[in-house]
Amino acid sequence: ALLLDEPVLAVTYLDTKVLRQSPQVHPVLRNLAPAAPARRKSAGGTGSGRAPGLMDQLAVLGAAEREDALAELVRGQVAGVLGHTDASVIDGERPFQELGFDSLTAVELRNQLNQVTGLRLPTTLVFDYPNPTALAGFLAEQIQVDTGALTAPVLADLDRAESVLKGLASDDASRGRLAERLRELLALAGEPATAAAPGTAAPAKGEDEADLDSASDEELFALLDGLE
Repeated sequence: ALLLDEPVLAVTYLDTKVLRQSPQVHPVLRNLAPAAPARRKSAGGTGSGRAPGLMDQLAVLGAAEREDALAELVRGQVAGVLGHTDASVIDGERPFQELGFDSLTAVELRNQLNQVTGLRLPTTLVFDYPNPTALAGFLAEQIQVDTGALTAPVLADLDRAESVLKGLASDDASRGRLAERLRELLALAGEPATAAAPGTAAPAKGEDEADLDSASDEELFALLDGLE
């Protein structure tokens, strides 16, 4: 090839792994052995791969917000496995195969998600669910979130409210204002003001709302006691 003006085709064995590890690669061979993308163990996690306080973060979110947070987590892990530094480059609706996943990266993603979530996920995860968004939905179904951290302070506030109410036995005006506020809170919680008697059918939704409007102060305060 050096003596002639025309290129010469030659069959040559190249160990691309060795070439990648070489500090300097000849320009002729550089395109034949491109540097492998650096893979991070996890995106946005700690050195152990576990997202700090993941369950605590999910516990304070509603169902839709929880799934959004898990979708962001999955995109971050996908980005890390594929060697990206920015999770925003990952389209959650794009199939895993189009994103560049193969059997090896699929197992790596599964391992990372196992470590972050504490779940035991199958190795076929990226083949069972078409894209990161679908995978996040599956994780939302599998992760059991303890909402006790949310309800405990609310119940403590109700205990304090009960003490205040007992001290207002002779203050009809204050009791009336508190009763109205209780009606609003009960309507927000979707809790009927009066419970159905044993063996009888539960009242319909419209009847529940009517019960809230017509319940006496004593019935509302009794219901408050029953929330403990």
